This record gives sequence, C-alpha cells and structure tokens, in this order.
Amino acid sequence: MIAEIGHFALVLALCVAVVQAVVPLMGARRGNAAWMSVAGPAATLQFLFIAVAFGALTNAYVTSDFSVMNVAQNSHTDKPMLYKVAGVWGNHEGSLLLWITILALFGFAVTLFGRNLPPGLKSRALAVQATIAVGFLAFILLTSNPFARLEPPPINGQGLNPMLQDPGLAFHPPFLYLGYVGFSMAFSFAIAALLEGRVDAAWARWVRPWTLAAWVFLTCGIILGSWWAYYTLGWGGWWYWDPVENASFMPWLAGTALLHSAIVVEKRDALKSWTILLAIVAFGLSLLGTFLVRSGVLTSVHAFATDPARGVFILLLLCAAVGGSLALYAARAPTMKMGGLFSPISREGALLLNNVLMATGAATVLLGTLYPLIADALNLGKVSVGPPFFNAVFLPLMAPMVLVMAAAPMLSWKRGDIAGVLGRLKFIGALALGAAMLVWFLQGGSAGPWWTGAGFALAVWLGLGTLWDMAERIGLFSRPGQALSRAAKLPNSAWGMLLAHFGLAVFIVGLTASSAWTTEHIQTQKVGETVDVSGYGVTLKSVDEVPGPNYTATRATFEISKGGSVIGVMAPEKRMYRQPPRPTTTAAIRSGITGDLYVVIGDPDPNKGGWVTRLYFNPCIPWLWAGGLLLIVGGLISLADRRHRVGAPARAANAAAKA
Repeated sequence: MIAEIGHFALVLALCVAVVQAVVPLMGARRGNAAWMSVAGPAATLQFLFIAVAFGALTNAYVTSDFSVMNVAQNSHTDKPMLYKVAGVWGNHEGSLLLWITILALFGFAVTLFGRNLPPGLKSRALAVQATIAVGFLAFILLTSNPFARLEPPPINGQGLNPMLQDPGLAFHPPFLYLGYVGFSMAFSFAIAALLEGRVDAAWARWVRPWTLAAWVFLTCGIILGSWWAYYTLGWGGWWYWDPVENASFMPWLAGTALLHSAIVVEKRDALKSWTILLAIVAFGLSLLGTFLVRSGVLTSVHAFATDPARGVFILLLLCAAVGGSLALYAARAPTMKMGGLFSPISREGALLLNNVLMATGAATVLLGTLYPLIADALNLGKVSVGPPFFNAVFLPLMAPMVLVMAAAPMLSWKRGDIAGVLGRLKFIGALALGAAMLVWFLQGGSAGPWWTGAGFALAVWLGLGTLWDMAERIGLFSRPGQALSRAAKLPNSAWGMLLAHFGLAVFIVGLTASSAWTTEHIQTQKVGETVDVSGYGVTLKSVDEVPGPNYTATRATFEISKGGSVIGVMAPEKRMYRQPPRPTTTAAIRSGITGDLYVVIGDPDPNKGGWVTRLYFNPCIPWLWAGGLLLIVGGLISLADRRHRVGAPARAANAAAKA
C-alpha cells in the first residue's frame, strides 16, 4: 500500500508541476499578481508530494519489501542498514527519484529564502524550475517507475553491486546530485532574466548564493568520489579521466566560471550576456551527465541504465532544455546593455581570462569524452581518448589560469597596474622559481618529469601570492597594530576566497607529487617475506579467511617497519560478496604528511607458493584531500556572507533611508 501511495504522490507532483510551470509564467507576462503568487505554494506542494514518494521508496528498502521490483533487484536482507538506505539511490529508478527530490527541494528553498525577490523574477524562475520537473516526472512515470510491483515477490533480493557498498558511495551520489541539480536554480534565474529582459547587479547577487551552494555540493561530491576510487578500487589512483568522472567535472568547471563571472556582473554591471550563457551551459552539462549514465552508451560502475529507450527520452529532454534556452538566448541576449567598460588589464579582465580558460578546459574535456562515442556512432572505428590526451591538453590550459589567480585580486577594478602588482609579487615569484629549481635538483635533474618543478612553482606562486594579498588587505606589514581589527572587518567572501585559492595551491602540490613520484611494487610475496617500499619495510605476516556481514574476506596482515623499528600493522582485504557473488578489493592505507603507504592483497600464486601483492607509496596524496576540503570550507564561508543572502541589497537600502 505504501508503494502505491508513493506512486500516486508522483502523479500528483506531476499535476502540480504542470500548474506551477504555466500559471505563474502567464501571470508574470500579464502582470497578474494573483497568478504569480501561485508559484510559491505550488513549489511547496510539489516538494511535499515528491518527499512522500521518496520516503515511500526508502521505507520499502528499509523493510526489505521485495514485492517492489526495484528493491528486489537492488537489495538483500543481509545488507547492513546503511547500504539498504544507500540502495535507494544505487540504481537508475531510485537515483532518478533522488534527482527529482533535490530539484523540488531547490524550488522549495527559493520559496523559503526568496521572499525579497521581485515577484516577476521569482514566479518566472519557479515556473522554469517546474518545467524541468515536468520533464523528469514524466520520464520517471513513463519509463522508470520505482514502485513497480513484482508478483510473486521473491524470498530475497538480488543485492546491491558490492562496489557500491561503501560509506564513500553512500554519501557521494547525494552530494553530487545536490551539485548537479543545484545548477538548475542558476539556469532558472537565467531564463527568467531572459524572459524579463533584465540582468543587473541585484540579479547577480540573487543568483550567486544558489550557484555557490551548488558548486560547494558538487566539489564535495567529486572529492568523495575520488576518495572512494582511491581506497576501494585498489589501483592506487584517484582520477582516471573516466567519461562519468568527466561528466561531473565539466559542470564544475562551468560553475566555477559562472561564480567568477557573476562577481563582475554584481560589481561592475558587465559580462551580463556571458554570465547568462554560462548558467545555461553549466546546467546543460549537468543534464549531459545525467544522459551519459542512463543512456546505455557507457559501461561503467557509475552507469545506472542500459536501456536505449530511456537514453532517447533523456536526450530529448536535454535537447529541449538546452536547445530551447539557447534559442531564447540568441533572441534576447543581443538586446542586453553591455554595462560597464573596463581595460583588459583590470580585475574584470583577469576574471574574464579565468572564464575563458575554464570554458576552454570544459570544452576540451567535453570533446575528449564525446569523441569516442561520436566516432563509434558514425562507424569511424573504436577510438580511445584517455589520460594522455587530457593531461597534454587540459593541464596546460590551467597553468596560465593559476598564474593569473594570484595577481587578479590585487588588480583594481576597471583599470589595473600590472607592473605594480608584479612588483609587489616579485619576492613570491623568486620563491616560486627557487621551488622549481629545488625540485629539479632533488629529483636528479632530467631523471624525473620536467613538469614537476613547474607544478610546485605554480603551487608556491598561488599559495604565497594568496597569503600576501590577504596580508596587504589587513595591513599586516604596513599597520601591524590594526591587523587583527582589520581582519575581523573583512567580509566572509574575502576569507572564503583566501581558503579556496590556497586550497587549490595545496591540491596542486598533491596532484604534482603523486603524479610524478608514485612508486609501485607488484610481486608474489610469501608469508614472512619483506619488501622495501620507499624506506618502509612491508612484511607479510599472515593471510586469513574472515567472515563479514554479507561477504567473506581474505585478510592479509602486514607489519610495517621503518629504520629497523616496527611502526604499525596494515590489513587489506579481498572480499567475496554472497549476493550478488562478486569480488571487491579493499586497500589498507597508512597516511602521513609526506604521503600514503598503500597495500593491496591479490590472488594466491600456486606456482610460487605466495600471494600477489601490490605495494605503493603515493607522495603527498593527503594534500589532495586537504586541498579539496579547503575548497569546500572556503565556499561555505563565502556562502555565509551576509551580502550573498537574497534581499541583502534591499535591506541595506532601507537601513540607509531610515538613517
């Protein structure tokens, strides 16, 4: 009965979404306040109905109701409760319902926190949001019903893919979807602005919190996914330029560009048309990711569906949303006023360069991701585009962006003095050059990759340049007695920028070191045998069979020593799940500030009488996670800035009038 309630709630949500998509839009066109006021209650009611449906599906998983086909195909009574709940979105139908739930959540959030939005803009934005919901609700009801019954119900379910039975994968999809779907709000505001024919500083300030929230969630989702891949897949890496990894990275790049572009609109009333286009592109790339994992064109642990009919449906939604919005953009964008003028050497110019490089990087990743699919569809042969292409094309585009990031905050608006800024940064430049030379010397000159020194130089340039800029802002050297009071008066957005930019510098250190200096040892190791890995002695002490809640595991115990002293024990596992019967690998990792010792147990080798082991030392990998965490924290601090809250400009104006 609960499943039928969930299904009926989705039908009611579709009906409400249709009303929300039509009535407020017509009201805004005719200036009818009563019709426009329908948007808020409709968005609230739509969210409540969809929340009921999501709760009904979650209940079916928690209670192991195998009469629901989706539960029977993706759950099992032996699964721990965390993975029963995670199973709700560990499949095509459930993940799509999560997607729609988050879409409705963002619309509901606008009704709660957007009370000071102009009625016309708010009603149009919520109508656009509802139009997206109509498409996806129709999709889930017509092709992907999560509440379909199974008669007779099986005694037990088929279980969830063992690779998804991990805490990282339990939390990774919700954060990723909060990011993906969050860009729908920026898209809705952009289309509303095109329909209204007005983009100004107030619009940019209303859009930025939603874009920033989506960016923070997407960053968190990507970092969690990389962390999961690192410690679960057992191959010692954290990123492989997989098409589905790229599907999340492309909207992140576009969203980052959108954040910086919106700053220019707010501060200087410039780049309006470009900002609208970025909002459309960011959400379009999010829809593309949804298409890739559900169309059947990819075979991946990330992919949820292989039904081409479903893929065609989403492709039509993608074409309608992106094609229709681009057509509206082409018609309305030329009528927008250009806004403030600025010199190429200015803060606006630096932010524009940032945008161009980010957009070019996203286009490069898009080309590398789609080209093999296009070539295969056109019978041009099987083409593989892997890490060598992306590393050779994408990374050089990001190097000049990092160079500009350190100097951009020091440039003045409208017209800047690049010579003066470089003069202030000359000491930082010397330290960056010194870091490059030191790395070159330590790795034995040409014995290591030539780009290692360049990577560390960029990290030093950006990290110290960011700190130097903040020191100048608070007068640390010019007014040391006032530094603390000036620091306390800085807005949250300034501190958020500091942490995010510094976090990227920390991330670059981890990226460079782990890519250049990782050591790998693959061998057959007998019990009692020791292998030396970057100064660590790794001794295999025992291999035992141990039971798990829904699997059996082969657990190896390794004793770790350094300098002749035992410093710890590591216990990697190779698991065999009972339902479905699939093997997985769980690495053991010992982390330190200089890097990770990474140990994996493989299959027995009957010829040599030992076990295949893979031992890695990954330098500075913790710096990757620390850098990602700083990016997230920086985004959250910026989001807490009072000036980013919807309606802040109006309140400030009212306060000034009363004074």
